[in-house]
Amino acid sequence: MTLDGKIAASTGHAAWVSSKMSRKQVFETRSRSDAIVVGGNTVRRDNPRLTTRQEGGHLPIRIVMSRTLNLLEDANLWDVSTTQTIVATQRGARRDFQRRLTSKGVEVVEFDILTPRAVMDYCYDRGFLSVLWECGGALSAPAIAFGVIHKVIAFVAPKIIGGVTAPSPVGELGMVEMTQALNLTDVSFQQIGPDMLISGYLQPIPDLVPTIPAMEAASIVNPIAVSTSNGPNIICFYKAWDVYGSFSNFSPHPISMPDSNGDYIIWKSVEHYYQAQKFEGVHDSIAQECIKRIRSAESPEEAARMGRSLERQRPDL
Repeated sequence: MTLDGKIAASTGHAAWVSSKMSRKQVFETRSRSDAIVVGGNTVRRDNPRLTTRQEGGHLPIRIVMSRTLNLLEDANLWDVSTTQTIVATQRGARRDFQRRLTSKGVEVVEFDILTPRAVMDYCYDRGFLSVLWECGGALSAPAIAFGVIHKVIAFVAPKIIGGVTAPSPVGELGMVEMTQALNLTDVSFQQIGPDMLISGYLQPIPDLVPTIPAMEAASIVNPIAVSTSNGPNIICFYKAWDVYGSFSNFSPHPISMPDSNGDYIIWKSVEHYYQAQKFEGVHDSIAQECIKRIRSAESPEEAARMGRSLERQRPDL
């Protein structure tokens, strides 16, 4: 967005607010995501492709949210030759248009009530681990209100465009006093070319805060492998976590764990170790190769994709 908080001019023209270096960073963020969510306004105004511009890299699934399906007939997102597109809509909306989309290979999913929470529940059921909401203010506001946005990534360009009707990144949230503003935590700043990248986590939503057991209760869980008399080793984890995964399996903090010889090995995250343990001790070249790939995976999400994929393809392992 611009320095005065606009993501486009009053006419809707937005090419380009941020620099080429910032857009490259966006492509990299997409490549680390399982899915990207946009709204109907983004499809109508920008007609995006939502690619990563990286040959041979991971391509996230594109998800379009639209209650009415008032969308372009020939949108770029309907081209599913390289990656899948899912259209989430209200039940019964434009059945003729739905049929045209499905004939092109687009997957259409109907919801009784289409909300960001419903879409995220659906993403969870599909096994998506990292979902990027790359949408305008009309969709970002309800996504924040429904509590599905955990981390905010904002590129601020040193530009001023003005305009009373120029769109902003977040629409109406119903707040009338500055004391109601949502504060970010663990905020970081990074200069990307002429732009400033600001990222941080939204404060936990009260009804989503998990119950953390007392340290006395947690101490009975052995964090090291527990050997059972009649079965394989069982790995038990206790982790104090928050709803945004700051201390979850996907927290990008390395851990040191012993191997079968008692030697300690550094893993990039708990998730790397967890996924590799699914195939530890299996005398199969595919399993052993998967362990190596998981250990060298760039991110916890990538490690999870590798482990889950082989688990589905070869349950015998």
